[in-house]
Amino acid sequence: MTQIHPLDPEDAAITAAMRAMLSSSKGARPGIEARGQYDALMERVLPREDVTFEEDTLGGVPGLWVLPADRRSSEVIVHLHGGWFNLGSAKAYRHLVGHIAVRAAARAFIPDYRLAPEHPFPAATDDVWACYQGLAARDVHRIALTGDSAGGNLALGLASRVTAEAASTNATLVGVAVLSPVTDLTLSGASYETRAEADPLFTREQISELVHSYLGSVDARDPLASPLYGRHSGMPSTRIHVGDDEVLLDDSLRYVERAVAAGVDARADVWMGMPHGFPGSIGRLKAAKQALDAIGMFLTERLQPTHSFQQPSA
Repeated sequence: MTQIHPLDPEDAAITAAMRAMLSSSKGARPGIEARGQYDALMERVLPREDVTFEEDTLGGVPGLWVLPADRRSSEVIVHLHGGWFNLGSAKAYRHLVGHIAVRAAARAFIPDYRLAPEHPFPAATDDVWACYQGLAARDVHRIALTGDSAGGNLALGLASRVTAEAASTNATLVGVAVLSPVTDLTLSGASYETRAEADPLFTREQISELVHSYLGSVDARDPLASPLYGRHSGMPSTRIHVGDDEVLLDDSLRYVERAVAAGVDARADVWMGMPHGFPGSIGRLKAAKQALDAIGMFLTERLQPTHSFQQPSA
């Protein structure tokens, strides 16, 4: 199932300015030296004043709790951050996750999973699994997974693994909501060609190098590496939000198509004219607020089915 969201004229003007600014750096290969710059970019996401943060370790994996002032205690969101498996940190993503956590009225944990190339596949997948098991061992009854880009890949892969081994944990995985997930590391999606000009950030060649630094010689069709080729049946309700101007568009659409065919309650929300990572522009783009509101409503319904949803401001 796919829901198309039209491009707002004001958003169109903002994204046009963003494209002009990014044009000279499109396709650049970010190495580990870019981690500080990437974290600084994510730190610029509009912060909320009704959220606090607390360091912790779950399953041996360090990370950061994002704690809304208004939250329930027995439900948790685990957010897996983006950065093409090579970049990103819990601290840098705290403001973006704060918007999700407040909308869902639930605390969220962001694990600092190990990054490539120092820690190639399957280090990240091992870490998020250990983190989930560590959380499930606490007094948590309902868990939802969120993630963006590479973190979306890890969230979908983790959900498939949890579904297959559900009897081994006391907590219930109730839903998955991801932003522009990387689901196919074979890079076979048609949108690598059809959106090659529209995407202001990425090229297939650039992504291929990043994926190689993560996978090395591992088969890209390994289900833990590429959720598109993994288990779909039995998965919890899944929502994917993606921009129409992304080379990763087909990663979302094909995943939802296969999930629906397997009987999963899955939907892709496609935002016309939006680039990769657009929800990070909350406070600037109307589409960012609308996408985060939709995710908040979905998570609220899944985490606490009887809880009435209240639309947050900002």
